[in-house]
Amino acid sequence: MGRAIAESLAAAGASVVITGRDESRGGSVVASLEAQGRRANFLSGDISDGSFCAELVRHAVRTMGGLDIVVNSAGVIHHATVDETSDDQWQETFDVNVNGMFYVCRAAVPALRNRGGGVIINIASDAGLTGSRHLVAYCASKGAVIQMSRAMAVDHARESIRVIALCPGDVDTAMLRGEFNQRGIEAETGLKESAEGVPLGRVCTVEEVADLALFAASDSARFMTGYPLVLDGGSRA
Repeated sequence: MGRAIAESLAAAGASVVITGRDESRGGSVVASLEAQGRRANFLSGDISDGSFCAELVRHAVRTMGGLDIVVNSAGVIHHATVDETSDDQWQETFDVNVNGMFYVCRAAVPALRNRGGGVIINIASDAGLTGSRHLVAYCASKGAVIQMSRAMAVDHARESIRVIALCPGDVDTAMLRGEFNQRGIEAETGLKESAEGVPLGRVCTVEEVADLALFAASDSARFMTGYPLVLDGGSRA
């Protein structure tokens, strides 16, 4: 999802700074964007480290001349009930899904304020709105993301900083396929089973998430802040 969103924003004219722990993947995304004439760079690091997140924002401001849009898309998932979830799994889920997002937002708000406003898009999940089986840590973390986004939207609205949580349902990503693997299910079988509960009859694509992120970041959504945007094919209708 992060790559698709970066590509979508770059295609719309944004200069992008991306981050992650895999330098090879990050370099590949930057090379692809630069080959299309886009301006992009990559800073390797771990967003569960607050000091790195502060440097990431400084790096974006320094290399791109300012910060207008922030997208928090990093995430991890563990398929387990509460009694099956280890301390390490619980901690990792919150370190990445919640703490990392908090650290980036904390560093980004002053930079956005200096630009006279901007947009923060936090990738949450429909699992933060309703319960999902065997995903207790993930559901808790995504619920926290939604509530943090709501609180930030209220705090910073008068500074023209909009904050929106996106809540996709199942999206065909490496993380979802990894969850199927944790459950001992083949990827195609898992995707088919997931689609059975979706009125539109399929899971979401990363391109569709990127389209919604682009809309949320655009002037077309200029009066939208605080309320989560759901992209679930009708599952919560």
